[in-house]
Amino acid sequence: MNKCLVIGGCGFLGRHIVDKLLERGCSVNVFDIRITFDSDMVTFFTGDLCKKQDLLPALQGVDAVFHVASPPPSSDNKALFYRVNYEGTKSIIEACKEAGVNKLILTSSCSVLYGGVDIHNATEDWPYAETPQDYYTETKILQEKVVLAANSSDFHTVAIRPHGIFGPRDPQMVPTAIEAARAGKMKFTIGFGKNTVDFTYVDNVVHGHILAAENLGAGKVACGKAYHITNDEPIYFWTFIGKILQGLGYPAPRFPLPYTLILLISYVVALFCFLLKPFVTIRPTFSPMRVRLAGTAHYYSCERAKKELGYRPLVKLDDAVRLTCESYPLLRCGKS
Repeated sequence: MNKCLVIGGCGFLGRHIVDKLLERGCSVNVFDIRITFDSDMVTFFTGDLCKKQDLLPALQGVDAVFHVASPPPSSDNKALFYRVNYEGTKSIIEACKEAGVNKLILTSSCSVLYGGVDIHNATEDWPYAETPQDYYTETKILQEKVVLAANSSDFHTVAIRPHGIFGPRDPQMVPTAIEAARAGKMKFTIGFGKNTVDFTYVDNVVHGHILAAENLGAGKVACGKAYHITNDEPIYFWTFIGKILQGLGYPAPRFPLPYTLILLISYVVALFCFLLKPFVTIRPTFSPMRVRLAGTAHYYSCERAKKELGYRPLVKLDDAVRLTCESYPLLRCGKS
């Protein structure tokens, strides 16, 4: 790869992909709705990814496209998710073909398999979730299907499915956990702490994307496939959260609450918020979806990526937690 375009390159994962591509000596274009960082080594383009005419200038001379853009899962805006994740992705495919770009690497998600109940060591061959837990997942399924279906003899596509991404510059998982801890909401666990989950350090996710791109092309193994990329170290959900909190000086959650009871309460609260929506917007800390994610098992096999792409996590989980906590000095207990 000599020249790459990262769509969504100003976001959390996208920025890390940009950094790695530059480190490898690639020429990099970034396309995003807004520019959030400066670099003399990057050519920036802004626009609407649903508009082919906005995308085409960024695609000129490009060998491979990394499509990382998506509204955050917490957005809860069905129309926005559908427009960006599905309609926008179709626009990207059309623009790539028109510009003569024949490699597209999609950032998908392991959540496309998660239906709200325990899922153990799932492979890529498992069926898509029949009951997606939110609009994000619902549209990521549509997005992944259209990308993989677009694979052909002269247009090569692959989908990378990470799970539980965290690391430096993470705008969601770590800040949300610390905000809840500061508010005194992280004293309890949902369930009894024995639900196993995958969390994946961002550098490992980037590594999976790069390997997929290198194995994409005529006759190559990755064409038209999805790959799970995890740390390959499943861990109890609340044990991991405790490691993050303790790494930043907060106590780990200690008091278990029954999962079924909390799930029921979350549905009651969700109904209450829905009824009040015409008058005031309330975003509860624990929605039914978040309760399910915190109280069920969901971890995934990355054996396909290991066998076909040569994937191995570059950073082990304990080191990843330490590096992540060190990158958030202002979130340490007592800081503001």
